[in-house]
Amino acid sequence: MLHTSTDINKLVGAPATDPDFPYAPLEWTREDALKAAREEKLDLTEAHWEVVRALQNFYAHHDETSVISLRELHDALEEHFHLQGGLKYLYTLFPGGPIAQSCRLAGLKAPFMASDPGFGSVA
Repeated sequence: MLHTSTDINKLVGAPATDPDFPYAPLEWTREDALKAAREEKLDLTEAHWEVVRALQNFYAHHDETSVISLRELHDALEEHFHLQGGLKYLYTLFPGGPIAQSCRLAGLKAPFMASDPGFGSVA
């Protein structure tokens, strides 16, 4: 039986990630986010995509072995979107909770207790 090798040019020819989402998890696609948004009855705008990019960036710059702190993520989102109104603004985009709902769309695991209504989520 002959051994068939893989063409290395096909493997390195195209980037594995979406260039608009450089910090996305490897298994995440924009289509996954659109599907999740439809299930949650959200019409995604550029503002939603900016939140997805901010979350993916935040997660990518944390040690994989560390646990993402809900408070730290909350504060980072509040700071990143301060000029638009912080978390109040994010609730207008993600009525199911700016952390839990947006993490689902970003292909990320929400921090522990993110779905507790007392911690910025109603989902």
